[in-house]
Amino acid sequence: MKKNTPIEVIYADDHIVIANKPAGIAVIPERLNTERATVQRILEQQFGKLFVVHRIDKPTSGIICFARNEAAHRHISLQFQNHEVQKFYLAVVQGKLPYERAEIDAPLAPNPAKPGTMMVSKNGKEATTICHVVEEFRSCSLLSVEIKTGRMHQIRVHLASVGHPLLVDELYGSAPAFYFSSIKRKNFKLSAEEERPTIARITLHAHRLTLQHPATYQLVSFEAPPAEDIQILLRLLRKYDK
Repeated sequence: MKKNTPIEVIYADDHIVIANKPAGIAVIPERLNTERATVQRILEQQFGKLFVVHRIDKPTSGIICFARNEAAHRHISLQFQNHEVQKFYLAVVQGKLPYERAEIDAPLAPNPAKPGTMMVSKNGKEATTICHVVEEFRSCSLLSVEIKTGRMHQIRVHLASVGHPLLVDELYGSAPAFYFSSIKRKNFKLSAEEERPTIARITLHAHRLTLQHPATYQLVSFEAPPAEDIQILLRLLRKYDK
């Protein structure tokens, strides 16, 4: 991604910056690609030094918070550490859930057979994910997902563990991309080689974040509208997969 990639700023004051991260760009420098643009570096060109208080996966889009000073960093980091921050995601998953609300309480640990991934394990760290069905389609569902903990790949692993992986998530057992032809075959003439994917990254968006402001101590809530590729996916599902 180019170094001048614009990052949408949702809110900023002297203490925090709230941004809407595009999919495909890391929050902080990656171990093997330290020179690539990151959300932190791009925003620092506008706001000066920023302190990272949490992260979302590189292929995930959505809301991210930075602190602008050490006091704010300590205050917000403690909220994350104590699981006092509310974090909500939108997820498009395979299949229809047999319930409108579900709580997945399953500990997670690194998967020794697949470095860089996680797995449900009785010896892992506690992890809780709460899912609400927002909208159903013939082949998939749109969920609102709240995570009470912040383990690596938590939503992806938990949803896959109950048989409803993200619609696109090659790492945890679903397709590497979603194609329009999979829901509309009649009079659809493109070959598989010619068709471009509707979305080719995990179908997960960090939608809403609620925390205590480090200066006013008031609860503040911020939302990031779904990324354009997820909006396009949802429009196609509503038209052709109902």
